[in-house]
Amino acid sequence: MDFSPSENVDILDYQPEYREAFASINYAWIGKYFQIEAADRQYLDHPEEKILQPGGHILLARYQGEIVGACALIRKDTDTFELAKMGVLESARGRRIGWLLGSACLEKARSMGAKRVVLESNTLLAPAIRLYQKPGFAEISGLPSPYPRCNIQMEVVL
Repeated sequence: MDFSPSENVDILDYQPEYREAFASINYAWIGKYFQIEAADRQYLDHPEEKILQPGGHILLARYQGEIVGACALIRKDTDTFELAKMGVLESARGRRIGWLLGSACLEKARSMGAKRVVLESNTLLAPAIRLYQKPGFAEISGLPSPYPRCNIQMEVVL
């Protein structure tokens, strides 16, 4: 599949028919760089129960009928969401899909009353860290994490 930055990408709200795409996109990138953790399996195998029912949201990116990216907002408390499980198929990387998903997630968080959005990542994923810095995510510390791979935490105040 050939992508260019100017091509039209649709950002979609999660529907049950996207469950497999949400999981496979994320399992692919996590498995490539890290070990799949129990917390990954909980969120990816049970997105309705673990993300949506507690007040979160999932967005997906579609290009030419194929889901090529996914991102979740996990409600942490009344004012805070975690930007999580953000992945883009390798064939679509470097083409603004991540930027479009991340921007849409931040707008969704604002519309849901969030005052801040946090995330956890790993500095091995340098392109992702740069992507997060563009809308103003800055490094923080001290959030409890279920992920041994997490070596950087970031937040943006909305």
